[in-house]
Amino acid sequence: MFGLTEEQVSDFGMTFGVGAFMLFMLFIIGEIAWKSKAGKTGTVVLFFVLAFGMLGFVAKAVIQKIWGI
Repeated sequence: MFGLTEEQVSDFGMTFGVGAFMLFMLFIIGEIAWKSKAGKTGTVVLFFVLAFGMLGFVAKAVIQKIWGI
């Protein structure tokens, strides 16, 4: 596709595609907090609990960059 290998397309999708999806999920979490009138503490808890899974994906990318994997 467009002169790119399958590996390059996959790498692009895993970085920018999943990154964009994660930003969208953060928007959704913020919308949930706003519509439920969660307050400051409730909003922090929502973001921490619901976005905690994304932290592993980000940590994996950072570790791969640091170690050169």
